[in-house]
Amino acid sequence: MPHRVVVLALDGLLPFELGIPQRIFGRSFRAAPGRPAGKLYDVVTCSVRPPGPVRTDADFSILVEHGPEALATADTVVVPASYERGPLFEEGRLPDDLAAAFALVRPGTRMVSICTGSYVLAAAGYLDGRPATTHWSAADHFQRTFPQVRVDPDVLFIDDGDVLTSAGVAAGIDLCLHLVRRDHGASVANEIARRTVVPPHRDGGQAQYIHRPLPEPQFATTTAARAWALTRLERPILLRDMAEQEAMSVRTFTRRFREEVGVSPGQWLTQQRVERARQLLESTDLSIDQVARDAGFGTATSLRQHLQSALGVPPSAYRRTFRSSADSAR
Repeated sequence: MPHRVVVLALDGLLPFELGIPQRIFGRSFRAAPGRPAGKLYDVVTCSVRPPGPVRTDADFSILVEHGPEALATADTVVVPASYERGPLFEEGRLPDDLAAAFALVRPGTRMVSICTGSYVLAAAGYLDGRPATTHWSAADHFQRTFPQVRVDPDVLFIDDGDVLTSAGVAAGIDLCLHLVRRDHGASVANEIARRTVVPPHRDGGQAQYIHRPLPEPQFATTTAARAWALTRLERPILLRDMAEQEAMSVRTFTRRFREEVGVSPGQWLTQQRVERARQLLESTDLSIDQVARDAGFGTATSLRQHLQSALGVPPSAYRRTFRSSADSAR
């Protein structure tokens, strides 16, 4: 059975964000040779009222065909942002109709928010004592309203196991692709990203989008160095090698890189190598030692340490999980 994703449409919703789960999860499938494509997710939209119109922040409403009872069928609940204020934003508490709707959610259901949908999860108690994020412009207010939540305003999304939150607007795409990657592996997520014409993984966090005083005009970037590094991840790459690609000093390159990408060159390289290792583990029968060499980690021990740190599992367990999924689909 496909994983059931129920998207909660609240009055004042942003149509773009409401459409993200349908676009990402609704387009997720794994094809088997000689058989029809199999859906990985079943996406349903509901409101807190019986079926009917729901207001948006645009000059139109949408007709939602499911009431709150759909929440009782969810494996994952997604709450996009809404611009309707009231007790949720002013007092940090759920309105009665929303509280009644959340009472229908089964224990163990995965909870996800996009942008200021985090207010709903926080008011419902899902974020108590947990790390979470929201749109950077609302982060200070969110922290004051919910002091029990550990707010990180700089990241694109936070995965805390059964509860996940994203930053504003397009960060919902990043989070939904992350969930597909977590559920079904990098190859499926990458295919969805290609169809959606977005990168499968964005570098940095939302700190790079926060308005700050403009610096002096700068025309040099680190784009060429990143492109150069991606063609040679299996080889040793020194910081000075990357700086030379842009004809910069190491100090200037490091500063410029962090401004553009949001992480240090070393952190970025590790992220890219982890992604390369994931693809090799999913799509090839190479030994763990060979995957480590081809991804640029050198040894199986180093690969194991980095994968454990990034994903929480060793290479063999990761391959067993996602190769088994592929074999089952075939």
